Amino acid sequence: MAGLDRCRRWLWLLGMTVACLLGMPLLAVRAAAIEADGAHSAARPNVLMIAIDDLNDWVGFLGGHPAAKTPNMDRLAARGTAFLNAHCQAPLCNPSRTSLMLGLRPSTTGVYGLAPWFRTVPEWRDRVSLPQHFRKHGYRTLTAGKIYHGRYPPRDERQAEFDVWGPPASVGARPPKKLVTTPHGNHPLVDWGTFPHRDEDKGDWHVASWAVEQLEARPREPFFMCVGFFLPHVPCYATQKWFDLYPADRKLLPPVRLDDRDDTPEFSWYLHWRLPEVRLSWLRREKQWLPLVRAYLACVSFVDSQVGRVLDALERNGLSENTIVVLWSDHGWHLGEKLITGKNSLWERSTRVPLIFAGPGIRAGARCTRPAELLDIYPTLIELCGLTPRDDLEGHSLVPQLRDPSAPRAFPAITTHNQGNHTVRTERWRYIRYADGSEELYDMQADPHEWTNLAGDRRFSKVIAELRRYLPKVDRPPVPGSRHRILVYDPKTGTAVWEGKPIRPDEKIE
Repeated sequence: MAGLDRCRRWLWLLGMTVACLLGMPLLAVRAAAIEADGAHSAARPNVLMIAIDDLNDWVGFLGGHPAAKTPNMDRLAARGTAFLNAHCQAPLCNPSRTSLMLGLRPSTTGVYGLAPWFRTVPEWRDRVSLPQHFRKHGYRTLTAGKIYHGRYPPRDERQAEFDVWGPPASVGARPPKKLVTTPHGNHPLVDWGTFPHRDEDKGDWHVASWAVEQLEARPREPFFMCVGFFLPHVPCYATQKWFDLYPADRKLLPPVRLDDRDDTPEFSWYLHWRLPEVRLSWLRREKQWLPLVRAYLACVSFVDSQVGRVLDALERNGLSENTIVVLWSDHGWHLGEKLITGKNSLWERSTRVPLIFAGPGIRAGARCTRPAELLDIYPTLIELCGLTPRDDLEGHSLVPQLRDPSAPRAFPAITTHNQGNHTVRTERWRYIRYADGSEELYDMQADPHEWTNLAGDRRFSKVIAELRRYLPKVDRPPVPGSRHRILVYDPKTGTAVWEGKPIRPDEKIE
């Protein structure tokens, strides 16, 4: 039977290659192949989805930091298509993951904060998620680590979302007390550094081990497996060997201008108003900027090693030839740029994320600069796997770019953080519009650090007018139960309200 399966797979791959050379639509080819195969579902490719939390573009193949060492993500990019201009839908875990899994923008779901779980919203209670769509088409669905945010879904709802559940996301080993005392509540998660512990003690090691075990056991095919890693989310704890990759040298620090916020609207501060994540001013004062940067890079390299363990198991068990691998991060993370740390912004460091597709029917060694969104993963996987298309998804398939990375794409990438705050990213431009009507515009080719806001320059009025057309037409307020990092704005009074408390005009911007 194993030999027969291999034969079918090779015939399927040969047919795909011939069809692509003849210019046949990929969806039609897959549908025909599946119909000809009848009940033999193994002809459909498996899906391995690897999610990484808070990973910005400090990854080797993206070039976001010249010292970043990520050999495993780099080798995945080399055997597939890497999207160099990919962006999240929301710069915060819960709304970003909700958007990706439902195929809807945050401005459509109304989920902007760390709460609620989207199934508590009547409108989305029965919405078919990405893994549910695959399960409806005969896939066995498995998950471990952080795919949905936090403890979502509640335990008694898990079987409705996935067939098999592995270990949850966790920090793993922690020091007896925090390594760094931080302002704004000394939040237990806002910490970084190293202490005596083993890689095997970390939560992400356990998640990777579970994935390896599943692949070694040869799960029933076709399968849809999600593996969600926690790091480099804070606390950024790594063992010493990962810190040793990044010697303490100020050259590791990202380029920053201390006057960078002088030409940004005051409203831009409100998106990350009162947060436990520290500001650059505190890092510099406490001499913690370089330690945090080193810790973040060390955690990136550690989680890359766990990605490598999973990819090795996929290859070792002969599953890579019939498995589509998609790797993504839910949003980026600032490490001093724009004078902040953390996410919750509409600038490049917060929105740009790794996005890789690799596997059957996908061009190897390709690099695409067209704008892409995490929202595009849902329709792309549907088309790659020949599933029933859906007409209620707000993303757009990336299959044309997976065939030809230079293929034109009519859609920019759009990121939203709370109602009324959106950014539009094209190959050249980033345009930001805030809820109070203030704006920013950056020429990303001439000014990749976003140091010069061009929005007030009349020479670019036509550019802004064109980019405004892409702002979401649906822009709903936060759904009931929204909590944590919620910002609302009342245009009648001009009042911004952060987590239920109005921001006074005289409050100091730190």
